[in-house]
Amino acid sequence: MIAHLAAALLALTAARGPSFVAVIDPGHGGEQEGAVSPRGDREKELTLQIARRVAARLKRTGAKAVLTRTADASVPLAARAALANAIRADLFVSIHLNSMPSAEARRTSHGIETYFLSADASDASATAVAARENADRLAGEPELDPSDPVAAILSDLEDTAALQQSSRLAYAVQERLVAALGAEDRGVKQAPFYVLAGARMPAVLLEVGFISHPAEGDRLRSAAYQEQVAGAIVEGIAAYRAQTLRASR
Repeated sequence: MIAHLAAALLALTAARGPSFVAVIDPGHGGEQEGAVSPRGDREKELTLQIARRVAARLKRTGAKAVLTRTADASVPLAARAALANAIRADLFVSIHLNSMPSAEARRTSHGIETYFLSADASDASATAVAARENADRLAGEPELDPSDPVAAILSDLEDTAALQQSSRLAYAVQERLVAALGAEDRGVKQAPFYVLAGARMPAVLLEVGFISHPAEGDRLRSAAYQEQVAGAIVEGIAAYRAQTLRASR
């Protein structure tokens, strides 16, 4: 199904000529609910709402925006980046909501974190976030094939360039999110997120707030606040694109 969708989208992109293409990934979905707020709001539902708003804003700027899921459906983590690769997207943004396990931490932890891929996590907190998000990996998802040395060398070279750009994208989006929302800046971090591992373009994972925090969780369910989040993400993407254009001259 993913392959057929990717082929159709690629044909549509080619027919309309070159354009900026962003793949927006609403975290979780289907059986993978993600975190739950004190009110009972589910991460998978709020991330889809925010992702739709991001896609709508991107389209208004003339970009193409493709969602990895448009409904409450389970999508393998590997298939999300694979879709972005298949349609030759310019960037990949995975949207998530953070959460803390203990009652005390749920009351006190709030703010925004942005991640890009690394084999090693920045700190213990990043390790915990990656472990939680990687738990969505579905049974039977294939491992990367390490048996082709030529492909591995090419992959390493491409990944190095993509990771450098991912870092720039991460800082641009984090800065805009913190400024627009007045949220605590928990920083740009690195961690081994499975959903980002296969992406052949700049890719970031956003934790746009703590669904487990009573006040922040309430804000995240608000349509007006979601629009602010979406606007800041799109502004961050625009800033990254402008920076990339200047660097290429």
